[in-house]
Amino acid sequence: MMKPELMFSGFISAYDRMVLKQPLATLIVLTAAIVYFLLYIPDFELDASADSLVLENDSSLKYYRSIREQYGSDDFLIVTYSPRGELFSAEVLADIARLRGQLAALEQVDSVVSLLDVPLVDSPPMTLAEISRSVRTLESDDVDIALAEQEMRHSPLYENLLVNSQGDTTAMQVNLVSNRRLVDLVNNRDKLYEKAGSLPEVRARIDDLSAQIQVENQAQKLRIEKTIADVRSIMDGYRDRATLYLGGVPMITSDSIEFIRSDLKVFGVGVVLFIVIILAFSFKHVRWVVLPLAVCLTSAMAMVGYLGWAQWPVTVVSSNFISLLLIITLSLIIHLVVRYRELAMIKPDADQYQLVTETVHSKFTPSFYTSVTTMVAFGSLLVSDIRPVIDFGWMMVIGIIVSFVLAFTLFPAALMLLPRLNTPIKKDLTGKVTASIARFIQHRTRATLLIFAGLIVVALTGIPRLSVENRFIDYYKDDTEIYQGMTLIDTKLGGTTPMDVIIDAPANEILQEGEFYDNGDITSNSYWFNRDGLQEVEKFHQYLDGLPETGKVLSVHTGIKMLESLNDGKSYSDFKLAVVYKRLPEEVKKALIYPYLSEDGNQLRFSIRLYESSESLRRQQLIDKIYSDLTNEYDLAPEQVNVSGVAVLYNNLLQSLFRSQILTLGAVFGAILLMFILLFRAVRLAFAALVPNLIAAGLILGLMGWFGIPLDIMTITIAAINIGIGVDDSIHYVHRFRGEFLQDRNYWAAIGRCHDSIARAMYYTSVTVVLGFSILALSNFIPTIYFGILCGMAMITALIANLMLLPVLIARFRLS
Repeated sequence: MMKPELMFSGFISAYDRMVLKQPLATLIVLTAAIVYFLLYIPDFELDASADSLVLENDSSLKYYRSIREQYGSDDFLIVTYSPRGELFSAEVLADIARLRGQLAALEQVDSVVSLLDVPLVDSPPMTLAEISRSVRTLESDDVDIALAEQEMRHSPLYENLLVNSQGDTTAMQVNLVSNRRLVDLVNNRDKLYEKAGSLPEVRARIDDLSAQIQVENQAQKLRIEKTIADVRSIMDGYRDRATLYLGGVPMITSDSIEFIRSDLKVFGVGVVLFIVIILAFSFKHVRWVVLPLAVCLTSAMAMVGYLGWAQWPVTVVSSNFISLLLIITLSLIIHLVVRYRELAMIKPDADQYQLVTETVHSKFTPSFYTSVTTMVAFGSLLVSDIRPVIDFGWMMVIGIIVSFVLAFTLFPAALMLLPRLNTPIKKDLTGKVTASIARFIQHRTRATLLIFAGLIVVALTGIPRLSVENRFIDYYKDDTEIYQGMTLIDTKLGGTTPMDVIIDAPANEILQEGEFYDNGDITSNSYWFNRDGLQEVEKFHQYLDGLPETGKVLSVHTGIKMLESLNDGKSYSDFKLAVVYKRLPEEVKKALIYPYLSEDGNQLRFSIRLYESSESLRRQQLIDKIYSDLTNEYDLAPEQVNVSGVAVLYNNLLQSLFRSQILTLGAVFGAILLMFILLFRAVRLAFAALVPNLIAAGLILGLMGWFGIPLDIMTITIAAINIGIGVDDSIHYVHRFRGEFLQDRNYWAAIGRCHDSIARAMYYTSVTVVLGFSILALSNFIPTIYFGILCGMAMITALIANLMLLPVLIARFRLS
């Protein structure tokens, strides 16, 4: 078997022949490959759908979809309308009717439900016989507008749902046309998931369905975007006489896609500008601006084209991958540039081939290991169950491979076609800073160790305070329509985020057909829809309604309370309840009964809106409390109670991501430690190189804990990303130190030379990374802003730790 040293030597020889000795051919081949992928850039897609941010095989997701199928989808838009004049005036009601008509005429709108359309029972009071003959609404000839206003403002069903209790704001529900093909595709795929482990052909069928779902999702996204644009255009025609906001999951999804699209443009342009400025300021020559910039842009654009070719959409989670890729590519190139300039200064007689050859040979090994360790860190995202997080991990792993290949092919090949460049290295500001750090740590070793011991204490005491509890409303700036609409709906219309509590009848109490089963009498067949059952339902309803986190709570109890107004507010007997149910028009049942009671009457649905703007909202605690209270205080069996809805799915997502990322950090550090041992062939030195990065990652997590910044879909990946990027400095520093140490075997002299050479490259790359991350502060998405700021802080900490703590550990413990 060939020895590794001989294999590496053979690889280097082949590399020299193919790349450095034939630079023009190398550039032609690279250009052809890159142009091929660039042709697919128009196929690049964005995806911010709610389904992209859930656990693929989460049992709660399957249950949620079944509940939506049974009781109706939450894919609707909400238009809030706050008129300048009186809401129930004839002029305003006519205005609402016109708005409703225009919205209903849109191609993708199935129906519009407004205060003009819902049934009224007390405006004036009606008998059951009258209701069975016709349903009264605000548009009926015999309606009393004054009584209708009172009914809507104080009705258990309509108050803070259609009309706020102050009577100055109303909401319209714009139901969108259901995409049955998409629903059927998803349902068929979900049914196959259980068989995927055993049958290859089933797995292939799942992949085929997933591809069809992706295509249908893209078409649906375009239809929804157009519909939302049309709705906003219609709303603009009413803004001179009312304040209107648009809300709902489809709108949030559509606007989030626009945020991603905007972020990609801003981040890309911003990072490129910073790259130009930093390179020009650092190296002061057009060559060292154009070449690195060309490699960075080529890497990013090639990856965008590849994603278009693979039909691989970018989500909220991966929206910053271009910025990260530009930053990682530039860090590789800067180390090559700095090394070339050093060699050009110390070897004035060397020709261009010698300089380029020695540059890439000396930097290949550390750059290879820095790329691999960065890929390992991003690879930790692959253990997640969340598809966008997995995709982000794969995108970065593939992107880093592309960056490494281009850094060691495109850059040196292009450099070979240019003449040798003599650039004397002067003692600039960077050199003064790194030299002063070297002097400080040499003469104040104990102070340096104490400083980092303090940082470790901050990290260890802050990390236990970390939380994944956060609010949707905090994801958006207060000048966005999403934020303003959520705030208005929260404060005036009973809460924003939907959550369902489903309670099943005890299994042993459900009647089967043939067992005293009466197809015509729901009160006899149903466990809940009878006098005794509805008393239990009332207790559950009052409990859920009394929770401080819940806003509007709707259930079959809500409808029954409205119907009891027909009975002087008294409860119905089972017989009378059966009569009322039979005589109710189908239209009334659709509003009062069907959304909250299963067809057989044995399952209850409590539709709850959570106050998203509440500072005390803790989803996991709320879900646990509801389970605990209903099973312990209300004597329900655990299998009877289920909590579902978007709030539950998102909570499951965060909890899963927290476990997968925080608990796998140890494995990431272990893998990086093994690579350090392989690279340095010294266990103690490998541990020392890992310490600065442990401190940097731990400090940021600790500061998040201390300042109460929750982990969310973006910030929860900070530790993995910063470990991956931060270890690059450790590898380059140790690799250079070992070479310098062999000159005189003097620790502090070698450290001084490292701070005068490799530390410059570390400084340039870290400043680039920090400024690149600072661009994320321009985002409209608050988690992205936090992500950028915190990653920048982590990079500064990693740089300082690698320039101060790492050399002190090397010198103090005599590591080499």
